[in-house]
Amino acid sequence: MMRFRFWGTRGSMPAPGPETLRYGGNTTCLEVRCDDRLIIHDGGSGIRPLGLELARSMPIDCDIFISHTHWDHIHGLPFFVPLFVPGNSIRIYGPPNPVDLAGVEEVLDKQLAYPHFPVRRDELAANIEYATLKDHQVIDLGFATASTLLMNHPAMNFGIKLKYKGKVFFFTGDHEPFGNIYEPGDAGYEEYDNIVCERRQGLVDFLADVDVLVADSQYTDQEYETKKGWGHSTFRQNLELAMEAGVKRLYLTHHETTRTDVELDAIWDGLQAEWGGCGVEIHLAREGVWFDI
Repeated sequence: MMRFRFWGTRGSMPAPGPETLRYGGNTTCLEVRCDDRLIIHDGGSGIRPLGLELARSMPIDCDIFISHTHWDHIHGLPFFVPLFVPGNSIRIYGPPNPVDLAGVEEVLDKQLAYPHFPVRRDELAANIEYATLKDHQVIDLGFATASTLLMNHPAMNFGIKLKYKGKVFFFTGDHEPFGNIYEPGDAGYEEYDNIVCERRQGLVDFLADVDVLVADSQYTDQEYETKKGWGHSTFRQNLELAMEAGVKRLYLTHHETTRTDVELDAIWDGLQAEWGGCGVEIHLAREGVWFDI
């Protein structure tokens, strides 16, 4: 059986407090179970409570996919208890540093460096292996396969498609729909528009066999007007993508930091009123709930 749950549903930074209890206040982290095998997506603050739960049943063996290295997707890693315990086997996959294409381990070196943190990467006691991702890579995990797709974000970000026993799960990481940087009539508009169409069609084709799509949906349409280029999608954009790709179940995550439970409830009601019956089963990401795939 393949199933998953959210340990973090927020974008940008954690949002603790009484107004975010139901949907959760931690930043991005997902736990995926392929029967008894464990895959973790991203190391936002949600990976800390996940690590505390895993500490009850060590030693553990798991694969961690880091979609990209913006702070809200890695700032929980230094507090992931299994990294500090001998006997645990952990494989960390992630993008290279886009400046010098150094491996993901060197990106994490900078996070676990003085004066930012007291423990260095080479002091972590678990058996840790690192693998740097590239676009359209297929990784054999031994029990499942993971395929990468370069998404559209200010940092190098890989969406990950997991396949296990006929079930297919895709997590976008952070993603903004491909758009033309030129205005109609500009010299480069038509050429760039062809690139935009190719990239979008490539994403739609990549999602064609997906059962469950978990997608960055930080903004409303109105908010997006002043946030273009920031690397995030809207609820509507992801619903249109799911419909075009034929995805039946969509989980909208990376909730805006300032969004309260009450405001998310209102968005949910609006989505049901506008999109109910569109053929896509819509969910707002909520921490702690198991979902079967």
